[in-house]
Amino acid sequence: MNTVSVSLRRLPGNDDLPLPAYETPQAAGMDLRAALTQPQTLQPGERQAIPTGIAIALPAGYEAQVRPRSGLARKSGISMVNSPGTIDADYRGELMVLLINLGQEPFTVNRGDRIAQLVIAPVVQALWQEVDSLEETERGSGGFGHTGVQ
Repeated sequence: MNTVSVSLRRLPGNDDLPLPAYETPQAAGMDLRAALTQPQTLQPGERQAIPTGIAIALPAGYEAQVRPRSGLARKSGISMVNSPGTIDADYRGELMVLLINLGQEPFTVNRGDRIAQLVIAPVVQALWQEVDSLEETERGSGGFGHTGVQ
């Protein structure tokens, strides 16, 4: 298993919340928790930025991806507006989770609820090479659904 050291700062008033943690030995993502001072209810179709109470400093060459939790999506229709959200290595502000209620019932987020997953991943930056034509492939320019529906 590969590891990378990431600096994390708890923001004031959040010492009671557990740090993000991997729930199983081979988990790719660690849970982020809601750092709310009072419960917030998302009505169907509503979106809210939920604070996590932490800020991080990723090393150069890494990003953090904020992803929905599958259990919340399946059970309650809770997802993220920008999925996955990207945290760049030079960002130092509080991590926020842009939740949306795609379900049909109001959903209340409470302090300490596990609301998203955080995945740390390496980043490769592209160097563009402008050309007059691209190498041909079997697929060519076939776009969405070009191989059929089944």
